[in-house]
Amino acid sequence: SQYIQKFINETWLERYGSVLPQETLVLLWSLIVSVYCIGGTIGCLCSGYLTAKFGKKKCLLFNDVILIIATLHTGFSRRAKSFEMILVGRFLEGIGAGIHMNAHVQYVGEISPKKLRGFINVTSTVFLALGKTVARILGLSDLLGTEDMWNVLLSFSGLVALIQLLFLPFFPESPPYLLLQKEDKAGCL
Repeated sequence: SQYIQKFINETWLERYGSVLPQETLVLLWSLIVSVYCIGGTIGCLCSGYLTAKFGKKKCLLFNDVILIIATLHTGFSRRAKSFEMILVGRFLEGIGAGIHMNAHVQYVGEISPKKLRGFINVTSTVFLALGKTVARILGLSDLLGTEDMWNVLLSFSGLVALIQLLFLPFFPESPPYLLLQKEDKAGCL
């Protein structure tokens, strides 16, 4: 957090030639932290409509594109000297997280065999915890938690979205979507 605050301060000083007041810095930092939750709320509220209209698989693929765009914003914010890109990236990451937390559980539950359905539905929680653990480890000062690498750390989740974007097209569409929306009885068997 101190590296991002320092980046905001340096960017402000370079742009406007004055030091950013401490209250404004705290406000900007608070916005960067909380805009993720705002995006997450919007993503959760939109996910039901998106999954019903386009299907869970297409929704997850679209969501991967949103997450890659978001991580590009956070990753290139230092090069562009724009703390606003961090705000946009965090907001988009929140939207992506909100959509994903709903669509993923529905999708894997619908495509998994009945015997494994309960086990497969737990993967969302397991991988969320694993992701938090990996982020904590990568955030150590010996790895990516440095002044030179904080933007790489913020954009690391784009790698997971890219992997899913590459491999998800080979998975089937969810049977309820095929039956109810596409009226494809043969495709959902």
